[in-house]
Amino acid sequence: MTNVLVCIKRVPDVGGEVSLTDDGQGVDARHVGFTVSAHENCAVELAVRIAGDTGGTATVLTLGTDDAIEQLRTVLGLGCTAAVLIEADPAGFGPADVAREIAAVAGSYDLILLGNDAADTGDFQVGIRLAYALGRPVVNGASTVVVTGDTVTAHVAGPDGVETYQVPVPAVVTVLEGGVEPRYPTISGRMKAKKVKVETVAPQREPRGSGRVRLLLPPAQPSAVEVLGEGPDAAKAVVDLLEKLGVAR
Repeated sequence: MTNVLVCIKRVPDVGGEVSLTDDGQGVDARHVGFTVSAHENCAVELAVRIAGDTGGTATVLTLGTDDAIEQLRTVLGLGCTAAVLIEADPAGFGPADVAREIAAVAGSYDLILLGNDAADTGDFQVGIRLAYALGRPVVNGASTVVVTGDTVTAHVAGPDGVETYQVPVPAVVTVLEGGVEPRYPTISGRMKAKKVKVETVAPQREPRGSGRVRLLLPPAQPSAVEVLGEGPDAAKAVVDLLEKLGVAR
């Protein structure tokens, strides 16, 4: 029996161009909704599978304001059976602060899964810091995770192919998207999620912050347009281009 804790974060649901807040500390979410990142969706899927395969439980946790209960209930609708909210404004918490707060409530779980990095700020330190705080082994960037007895087997895409790591439970694993297909919530799952009482806890200490100066967006990629011609004169150029692309012969 493996009791799994999966950690998520409420992040802006940005599908197009990303803009930053005036202070450069986060993604401007004034005109978008909120969601859970793709990495964490895969971590949730793995948590539910592992709990089901081993007869254990899957609990979802986040640090945030009560607005984040929306994301907790979404994950409850996917198969997690309990939820924990560390109620605080996440803007003031750096990776070390978040790891410390998770560690304060996560000691009884056999396996802790997290997304490999945060979709809004790019922070990727929480999993490693959490494992260090708990004195547990950690595997980063896993695509798939299975538990057999007291052993966690995680597969990671390496430069020369898939790498396999085996660590004893209790353990911490961060998950990259792509290894599993996240499920969609069912109507019955959503109805059950509404009835689950979310456990709310207070932070253990005042946060120290991330020390981040500001976020920077990558420069826009230049685009170029080649005019092949006008009217019938462009026909031969179009054929030549299609042959070059292997579309026409």
